[in-house]
Amino acid sequence: MIIPCVRMMNCRTPNIPNIYHIYQEITIMPENSINKTKITTHHLTQGAIIAGLYVVLSLLTYQFSYLEIQCRVAEALCMTIFFTPAGAWGVCVGCFITNLFGGSWIDTVFGTLATVIAVLLTLPITKSLKKKCGDSLDILHSLLIPIPTVLVNALIIPFVLYYGYGVVSMGSATARWAVLGLMAFSVGAGEIISCYVFGPIVVKIMSIVKKHSHNVSE
Repeated sequence: MIIPCVRMMNCRTPNIPNIYHIYQEITIMPENSINKTKITTHHLTQGAIIAGLYVVLSLLTYQFSYLEIQCRVAEALCMTIFFTPAGAWGVCVGCFITNLFGGSWIDTVFGTLATVIAVLLTLPITKSLKKKCGDSLDILHSLLIPIPTVLVNALIIPFVLYYGYGVVSMGSATARWAVLGLMAFSVGAGEIISCYVFGPIVVKIMSIVKKHSHNVSE
């Protein structure tokens, strides 16, 4: 009976390396389907944090986050889209929640829509920058990311303010298109300050966090 046992063991032995190899692929390879749940959870967490930061920053600077004199500091978080896909939906959700506090359904719908459009236009820019710069984003190239945010908000938000909040005059201007033009300038200027003054700070912080997480993973 000893010989058959040895034969059985010898028959099974060649299969052991194959099983071990499969085990390695499943547990180590990050793109394997078994890890999709972890990746999804990770991105959900990132997006929730970004959305939460957007809301907190907007409420802390409430006087400058609404109405015609507007400098919503939270818009600088558009920079996070380069570092994580979660930045895209995190900014949109954060904007939606923030606009709920404004008290105008027009702002909640069309103000958020402006952010969604800006994000969709930003994604091709970040994709192109990733191909050119890799995971490192220098300040010069980062200046391209907020362009859609600045332009889209400058074009759409004045109508939100006019029809949603009843801002029908600015200074001595009372004619509709004059008011809308002045608000476009005001909102655009506020977006430039938010994105190009506070944006580089976000880039610096995200670069440090990404570098630290990379070192930890190693």
